[in-house]
Amino acid sequence: MDTNLLDFTLPEECIAQTPATPRDQSKLLVVDRKSGRVEHHIFRELPDLLPAGSRLFRNNAKVIKARLRGNRPTGGMVECLLLHPADGKNEWWCLLKPGRRLKPGSIFGREGEFSAKVLAKSESGQYRVEFNPIAAESILELARLSGEMPLPPYIRRESPDPADSARYQTVYAHPEKEVAAAAPTAGLHFSNELIDDIKGRGMPFYDLTLHIGLDTFQPVQCDRIEDHPIHKEVYEIAAPTLEALQPTPGAVRVAVGTTSARAIEHWWGNRDSLENTGGDFTSEADLFIYPPYEFGATDTLLTNFHLPRSTLLCLVSAFLTPGEIGGIKWLKAIYGEAIALGYRFFSYGDAMLIL
Repeated sequence: MDTNLLDFTLPEECIAQTPATPRDQSKLLVVDRKSGRVEHHIFRELPDLLPAGSRLFRNNAKVIKARLRGNRPTGGMVECLLLHPADGKNEWWCLLKPGRRLKPGSIFGREGEFSAKVLAKSESGQYRVEFNPIAAESILELARLSGEMPLPPYIRRESPDPADSARYQTVYAHPEKEVAAAAPTAGLHFSNELIDDIKGRGMPFYDLTLHIGLDTFQPVQCDRIEDHPIHKEVYEIAAPTLEALQPTPGAVRVAVGTTSARAIEHWWGNRDSLENTGGDFTSEADLFIYPPYEFGATDTLLTNFHLPRSTLLCLVSAFLTPGEIGGIKWLKAIYGEAIALGYRFFSYGDAMLIL
């Protein structure tokens, strides 16, 4: 398929710069795939809109305060974004700005907090960096003390907003799952009160952890969608969640976000070959979902509005018309209606429920 099919025009004012307040007051566009009907709601109404027998599968990854600022010995500013640990102690793969001035052997840091040395650069433009935390015992602790939330570049702020530390994090982010370089944004709409309401109606939540990397948001740059080299992301699914994913009469499996959908679909397609560790599964999702993909473990999808030419757009398009290729055209029509009605797009934007 031609990658140009993933293009659409989005007015600048549709890109959300701040989250809805409170969380569950964002807009919610609801699509019924069988009837083709589109309705418009508020996210707080979700308990009334979910199918009876819903089981919600959510990504409990916690976002690392991954943006560290420092200086080179000459005084030049350096911005470092932690991505994921490398093999060596206190070594991480990172993005660096300005990268062109930070060749292997370069050093930077912040007085009294940390020093760092660039060890290598990958073909994809990531830098392997060795850190020496001064004010902390580990890189993660350093990030908690000195880091900033890794907001996407389309959220433009003159200065960091302390409120982002809570708002660019789901209320159910697990403190021991601090592994994500970006938020599972479909989960940002849930308040604790809304979760209690859904549970009180007999619709349970099940947790999994997918280690979200920035490659999730990289645009498809090949001429053909199928040629895009998909990235890998580690995920963990505990035994109770795996059991709940098994097809059961009357149960509806709801993926909260594309990260949850990617994890459970990868597990579903490889469940007979993946390593089982005491009933839990840990693996790397290298699954690229695009039309005409057939979903095996996802019956309903809750998601945000995504960037043009993104792999996330491909996944949502595939879910709209499983086994067919018409989902991209339909999704762009839905997005056009959302734009006309003032929906807000991307990480801090509104949500869509596909039944």
